[in-house]
Amino acid sequence: MNSHNRRSRRKKEGNERGGMPLVVLPFLAAVLLLVAACTADGYIVSPPVADSGVADSGVADSGAVDSGVADPWQQPNMHRGVSVGLTEEGYPFRGDPNAPVTVYEYSDYECPFCARHVIQTEPALLAAFGESGAVKFVFRDMPLSSLHANALSASIAANCVAEQDVVLFWQMHDRLFRTQKEWAPLEEALSYFAGLAQELGVDPTQYGSCMANSGPLVEKVNASLEEARSFGFTGTPSFRFVYEETGEAFSLTGAQPYDTFSNWIETIALGGSPQGAAQAPQQDQTQGEGQLPFWATAAGLLPDPDRPGFTLAGDIYKGSSDAPIVVVEFSDFQCPYCSRHTLTTQPVLDEEFVNTGQVMWVFKHFPIENIHPFAVSAAIAAECAARQEAFWQFHHRLFVEMSDWSRPDNRGYFMALAAEYELDIDAFESCLAQDESALAVQSDLQDGMPFVRGTPTFVVLYGGEGRLIPGALPADQFVGALSEALAAVGVESDPGSE
Repeated sequence: MNSHNRRSRRKKEGNERGGMPLVVLPFLAAVLLLVAACTADGYIVSPPVADSGVADSGVADSGAVDSGVADPWQQPNMHRGVSVGLTEEGYPFRGDPNAPVTVYEYSDYECPFCARHVIQTEPALLAAFGESGAVKFVFRDMPLSSLHANALSASIAANCVAEQDVVLFWQMHDRLFRTQKEWAPLEEALSYFAGLAQELGVDPTQYGSCMANSGPLVEKVNASLEEARSFGFTGTPSFRFVYEETGEAFSLTGAQPYDTFSNWIETIALGGSPQGAAQAPQQDQTQGEGQLPFWATAAGLLPDPDRPGFTLAGDIYKGSSDAPIVVVEFSDFQCPYCSRHTLTTQPVLDEEFVNTGQVMWVFKHFPIENIHPFAVSAAIAAECAARQEAFWQFHHRLFVEMSDWSRPDNRGYFMALAAEYELDIDAFESCLAQDESALAVQSDLQDGMPFVRGTPTFVVLYGGEGRLIPGALPADQFVGALSEALAAVGVESDPGSE
């Protein structure tokens, strides 16, 4: 079983197995200390009011789209051979409004996996199921502002275009995803979005007014985001398949290949349940309070007999699986605070706790791509090294030599490092080119999304509780925190050999 399937499986099993009673956040009982971290803060608020850049562009009003033409409520309109319109709730869709299957896509314009779905998979899905009327595809906003600084503004810009014309919305939708690498790194992308809108021919005055008074649209986007979370979605893209005849719903996460979508749609259309899918929870039926996700349960933390160095949940670990304390680290290879922890604090913790069998240390990826654009590629390379039992060697070197690979052409660095550690180069290169490791990284991101607000973040599991350490603690403070945890479970800290 590959790592992505294993990580998908563990989420389902986590819901079935239950877990230890905890309080407060989804499974975290207390925050120990907030210190230095690469932050991903930024819950959704209204984007800054700025000049749209369209009204003053010098384009005459005569070049704008007449708002009386192509009324978005007059359905159907056509875009690329597929009927498009707005649902009764005002959400854009493609396909037959009365199709037997509806697929709701919860997406983030700045998410690279979402862009890959839109560019690589979606056209084939529309051709096979949209044009025939078999499926209605509905787009829902799920901007993860803690990871993607410009995602909310992109959602608002697209919604402002939708208020003028639903066909123009889909054109804007496509352009936002296809130009993602151009606007995502910008400190302020509003002017860029205004330029895209201008190219499409939207009414500049109406667009500028909408962007300047975006409060209602922010509320709409927030409602869509909360709905996604009520279904248990924590990452993008996420999909909810509904069989309209019965109302049965099934959830799928990640940028899956076309065949997966095709098989799911065909099975659901016949009234069946997709293979390997659990029925999606109804709205507001999220993971119950006090229930650990599978990756944090005793079952999920067991060693995988088929993959040395991995837990059954699909995560990389070191130390004894019988240790009374488990620390789960969410980290970003391009984060300087993560590097500081790894190079200065972690050696102390390894010597005193990990090597003595008192702590099991689990690593999970959390690349914050909007501020660390090369972190994802490093995480994928580390996952590929892990397949050949070389993760911790890669892990250390990536932090030590961060400046050497933090550039667009870093593939050569990863290949050279693999050769230095005498890995199977063909297997390593093949792994870099495949989706499996990228999906494993995305899975970790989804796991941390409900509570990780910066990197590094540590979850300390012991005695039926989960405690959160957000940030890079100095070694003496981290030692104190773990010693306190060991004392709480009746274990005296063993400093090991001096």
